[in-house]
Amino acid sequence: MTTVIELEEIKSLLKQVDVVTAMSQGFVQYSNGNSVVPPVGELLFDNPPGDVHIKYGYIKNDDFYVIKIASGFYENKNLGLPSSQGMMLLFNQKTGQTVSVLLDEGYLTDVRTAAAGAVAAQYFAPKNIEAIGILGTGIQAKMQLQYLQKTKPCKRVWVWGRTAENAVRFKEELGDEFDIQIAESAAEVAKNCNLLVTTTPSELALLKADGIRPGTHITAVGSDTSEKQELDGTILQKADIVIADSIPQSKSRGEIYQAVSKGFIFENKIIELGKAIQNTDLQRINDQQITVVDLTGVAVQDIMITTAVYEKYKQENA
Repeated sequence: MTTVIELEEIKSLLKQVDVVTAMSQGFVQYSNGNSVVPPVGELLFDNPPGDVHIKYGYIKNDDFYVIKIASGFYENKNLGLPSSQGMMLLFNQKTGQTVSVLLDEGYLTDVRTAAAGAVAAQYFAPKNIEAIGILGTGIQAKMQLQYLQKTKPCKRVWVWGRTAENAVRFKEELGDEFDIQIAESAAEVAKNCNLLVTTTPSELALLKADGIRPGTHITAVGSDTSEKQELDGTILQKADIVIADSIPQSKSRGEIYQAVSKGFIFENKIIELGKAIQNTDLQRINDQQITVVDLTGVAVQDIMITTAVYEKYKQENA
């Protein structure tokens, strides 16, 4: 019989899962060729603006395969709804039987993305974080900041949002945990921080190279389609290290796609995250380097987090 796990139980089970470690392991499996991850399925909408990603795959010789449907509809806030929606489907890899439906409403996608940001900072952010800069004020902005505390703890934060109202709300919701300053521009965030995370659906670059301090690390999260862009190509051109979560995906989406297609960098500059995790020579070696990790989201992340939650569910209901 198919197990249905609803959101509140998923959140409870996740408290017992080391998601950051699971993401690291997933990236390694992916880069080592131990997973099967087909190209992303995608639906784009104009009115209202939104996108749906269908990601799916399996780790070889594992028990399951996973299909994830996750959407972002950015005007949902006007309806009192979260922008993220979706579900995870878990199947038996040997028989094709439906094992579990996880009605996560997009939550697991948000968590695994935030955990991937923590992994990126673990290997590429400078040792001493003066302040964390967040571009964006939505759920992913909040979760990136919270998950960064697991690998690069820092309470000094600068935030910029598309409206002052959004930035104030962000500060009010997290103000007890962090010392948050509201910036008037994205450039002001970059001026005051050496760890930046970009989480917006922007299609126009928000940051340029001349505003990035030496030694800064940037985790770019928002650009997960071919149209979105948060970083000017000059940033990737100037960067000492450019990392893709998936080199194949970087050929059609994300900051790397934008920079390569416009001639700012060549593909041979790009390193895949799973390879860099395993090789210290590919990681940051000093606090003057500028590093960029482009996270477009890989199905192996969904496989890892869905499997981990289901295994915890089985343990608790044995």
